[in-house]
Amino acid sequence: MAATFFGEVVKAPCRAGTEEEEEDEEERRETSEDREARRQLARKREVRLFRRQTKTSLEVALLEKYPCSKFIIAIGNNAVAFLSSFVMNSGVWEEVGCAKLWNEWCRTTDTTHLSPAEAFCVFYHLKSNPSRTQCPEQLGRQVRQMRCQAGEVFLCQCTCYVAEDQQYQWLEKVFGSCPRKNMQVTILTCRHVTDYKTSESTSSLHSPFLKALKTQNFKEPPCCSLLEQPNIAHDLPAAVLSYCQVWGIPAVLYLCYTDVMKLDLVTVEAFKPILSSRSWKGLVKNIPQSTEILKRLMTTNEIQSNIYT
Repeated sequence: MAATFFGEVVKAPCRAGTEEEEEDEEERRETSEDREARRQLARKREVRLFRRQTKTSLEVALLEKYPCSKFIIAIGNNAVAFLSSFVMNSGVWEEVGCAKLWNEWCRTTDTTHLSPAEAFCVFYHLKSNPSRTQCPEQLGRQVRQMRCQAGEVFLCQCTCYVAEDQQYQWLEKVFGSCPRKNMQVTILTCRHVTDYKTSESTSSLHSPFLKALKTQNFKEPPCCSLLEQPNIAHDLPAAVLSYCQVWGIPAVLYLCYTDVMKLDLVTVEAFKPILSSRSWKGLVKNIPQSTEILKRLMTTNEIQSNIYT
């Protein structure tokens, strides 16, 4: 019921039935060519995992093939640069898979040599961790234990956009249909500081700054303050965190709010407090050396981004 300007009470028309009829009519008008075009688009948007070295598809979920106790996911250029400089600089990492996907905002590449400007999603596992140097006589029975610990660390670097309809595919291809609950997941990503909701003026915020969002089973103290309501996570980081919450997997999302979304030295270094967390102990060998690697990476990116070179 609704009231007009003159006070009469009139019955508002209901469009529920007509909308359903219109949808049924559209389905009846759909031709075989339309259905084939839809199927082709669905196939084109399918998330596929493969090994770039052998050009073969991976039929088994990555974490079923490579079980781990620590899974670190970096999403976005700055988070990926942080892992490249501070984590992958220590130890020997082996690429075990690459995701290839297509959507309106992303055309992932499958080239062998990736530049910071390219969109990609690559997975690695730690083969050996030299963060602790030991004398030959000290190795002994610790060798097997060290190798076991090294093989339990898994890492993902993702600079491509994963659309909403592709996120569940990505999760199934990576975690599998029945993921292990005895691993810990850490997600790193960035959002623009204007997305941060607060009663204060955003101009008074000292960006970049870190906030954390964790699942119920994550018991380790986070390295920064928790994300306040009504702030929320978005896109693939939110999908991974929700997936871990549903399956009871300990997980934490570190969200860096920054005013520079492109590759930025200050934004990358804002992730440094995470290096002091208990779960990351032993993954980073030499922080000063890693900082120098980060500066060289930034220089390389600036050269590649210059249209005059």
